[in-house]
This record gives sequence, structure tokens and C-alpha cells, in this order.
Amino acid sequence: MTAESDHNNTPHDPQGDHGTQHGHPSSADHREKIYGIFSSQSVQKVGTGTSVRKTIQKTFWMAKELDDGVVEIQPINVNFVPSGPKRKIAKDDLITKFSPEPEYYVQTVYPAIRNLNQKIEEGEKHREKGEHFSAENKFQKALEVDVDNVRANFGLGLTYLERGESEKADNIFERLVKLDAAFEPEHKHLFNDFGINLRKNKMYDQALEYYSRAESLATADENLYYNIARAYFEKHQIADTAHYLSKALELDPEHEAATQFLQWLKDKNLLDDATLAEAGAPPAETPDAGERGQPDEQGEPE
Repeated sequence: MTAESDHNNTPHDPQGDHGTQHGHPSSADHREKIYGIFSSQSVQKVGTGTSVRKTIQKTFWMAKELDDGVVEIQPINVNFVPSGPKRKIAKDDLITKFSPEPEYYVQTVYPAIRNLNQKIEEGEKHREKGEHFSAENKFQKALEVDVDNVRANFGLGLTYLERGESEKADNIFERLVKLDAAFEPEHKHLFNDFGINLRKNKMYDQALEYYSRAESLATADENLYYNIARAYFEKHQIADTAHYLSKALELDPEHEAATQFLQWLKDKNLLDDATLAEAGAPPAETPDAGERGQPDEQGEPE
């Protein structure tokens, strides 16, 4: 699989509403949204010349109806879990061009997703306890099932960062930065933890690339701008630091960490009026009598 994958969600219990699983609404007025496995078929040519023959290839898809009525589909990989690029299709296309596969979901896909999620949850529990080698083992087993699983990649990357293994963490970083799903709101806590740990491990260039990727995908976010400012500060790029602190304060003038950080830079005479003007920040004020300390890690947004 080469594109983003995200099945952080708990799979629907096949013992529940079978109308939901199979995509067969119970009524026109109060129907459940489509969620389940569907299949498509395509004709493939095998061989060359006079030995050419046609075979029918069957592909299984996880289908999930969205709020706007379109359906998001994602292929099922060889390990029977949703993985790879997601795409959206019209609901009418799903009904006319795909076939529901309720038994395949119940007997094959549901158990595989449940087993994958169990590995990830066990890895997360080990990491929380500081049992990093056990956590690494569980996350690696999960990635053997789905190399693009967002939670497993974050978990393994954080495990390496917490062990100070920057080279291994960099390999995970290279994978995560290519996964759009890693920057979705549901992974916000893992996203923040990973970015902070990149910086703590002095991987400043990776942290900036990571945050820049998020900036290109997400709507404006003051906490993201604050984190970018922190990374630039570690690289001693003070003008860029002030610029992103100013962007954070444009969105949230009450952002305490950004306000304190910007004032600390002014108090330390690290910013002249020209730099402040270029960054869009107010000019320096007279420092308080009590010297402020540099913003610490508690200033990091969750």
C-alpha cells in the first residue's frame, strides 16, 4: 500500500445491526448509513500473443457512507484489513457497480481488524508503562499487517524517540509525513506528541518538515503555529520564530504560551523593532522588573 490508511475506528460488531453492516437500509425514512464490505470485479488479460487469456479479478472494499451522502471506499489488503488509498464515489455507483459481501466482513475482515487493533492497544499500554521493547514488538507486528496504519506508526515512532533512537525514528518520520491520515483531527494528540518528541530529540529539521506538512493540509491553527515557532527557535531562526508566534496570536490574541514566548524574546533583546515589524508583531516594550524565564515544555499545547 502506498497511500494513507486509517482504521483507528473500532470495527462494527457483526452481531449488531446487520442492515448497517451490509448496506441494506431497513426503511427509507430511518435507514442506517452504509458500512460494510463490498466487492468489484474487473477483467484482466494474462499472457501474450496466442496464449492470452482473460481472468476475472475480484477486489474487496470497505465502504463507509459519509454525511454528504457520498461513499468512501478503501481496498482490503492481503491481510484482510482496510489499507491503502481512500476514494469517494457516488452512492448510486456503489449500488450498481459493487456487490455487498456481508459474510466476508463477519467471517474474515472483522476478526482481522479486531486482531490488528488489539496489537496496537497492547503496544500503547506497554509504551505508557515505559516498556519500550515490548511496545516495539507489538507495533511492528501491527505494521506487518498494515504498514500504513497511522496509530501503529505513531506508536513505533514515539517508542523510538523515547528511547533516543533518532535514526530509527527518522525512518518512521519519513513514512508518516507521506500519510495524509496522520494529520487528521482524530490523531491530534499523537500528532502533537510526535512533533514535540522530534524537537526534544534535536531533530529540528524533521520537526519543521512535519509541521509544514500539517500546515499545508490543515486549516489555520494557533497551536500548530506555536509549535512551528518553538522549532524555529531551536534552530536560532528568531525572525521566523516571531513570525509564527505572531500568526498564532492573530488567530488567538489570548494564547498565553505565545504571548509569554514573544515577550520573553523581547525581554532578552533578541528582537529589534525591524524584525518585529517584519514578523507582524508589536514593537518591544520595556521589560518587567522581574526577568521572565524561557517558556518551558508546559507551554506546549496538548
